Amino acid sequence: MRTSRFFQITILAVVVLLVSFVPKPKKKPAAKKATKHQVKTAVKDSIRNPYYIIVDKSEYELYVYDDEGWYATYPIVFGSKDLSDKMREGDKRTPDGSFKVVLKKIHKKWGPELLLDYPNKTSMQKFNERKAKGLIPKTAKIGDGIAIHATRPGEEWTVDNFYNWTDGCVSVKYTEMKDLYSYIPVGTPVTIRQ
Repeated sequence: MRTSRFFQITILAVVVLLVSFVPKPKKKPAAKKATKHQVKTAVKDSIRNPYYIIVDKSEYELYVYDDEGWYATYPIVFGSKDLSDKMREGDKRTPDGSFKVVLKKIHKKWGPELLLDYPNKTSMQKFNERKAKGLIPKTAKIGDGIAIHATRPGEEWTVDNFYNWTDGCVSVKYTEMKDLYSYIPVGTPVTIRQ
C-alpha cells in the first residue's frame, strides 16, 4: 500500500514538473492580407500605451495592435447596414476616420464602454464641407457620443448574426468587451475604415 501511494505521488510530481516546462503558446501572427492592415497609426499619447485599434467595417472586425504587431481580434457590429461614413446625427452610420479613446465608463444598459472623441476637428471639417455642398440639410447636426461598447448581456447573438443595432457605435460581444475594456487605456488611437 505504501509503495502504490509513493508511486502515485512520484507520478504526480513528474506530471507537475513536465507541465511547468511546457512553453507558453506564442501570439498568433497577423494574417497576411491586403496592405490595408499595415496602416500607420496616430502618435500614441504615451510610451506606456502600446495599443492602437483598427475598426474594419467591411470585415466586421475590430483589430488591436501593440508594439509587436497584431494582438487581438473581436467581431463587431454597427448601427446601419450602410457602412459608408457618418453624414449626420440620426443616420445610424459609424464615422470613418482617426479618433482617440477619451473616456472609459460602465454604461447602465450595455456595460463597458470606450467613448471616442467624435466629433473631432476632421469630422467637423467633413461635416461642414458636406453641408456647404448641399449633401446634407443645412439644419442637420453632426451628432456625438460615438463609442466602442458591449452588447447587452443577453444579446451577444447580434454580433454572431451581423445584426446592426446601434445608433452608430461599434458593438462588441458583452463578454469580449469586458476583456477589451480591461487593457485598453484612455488615449488609445482608433482608426475606423470601410
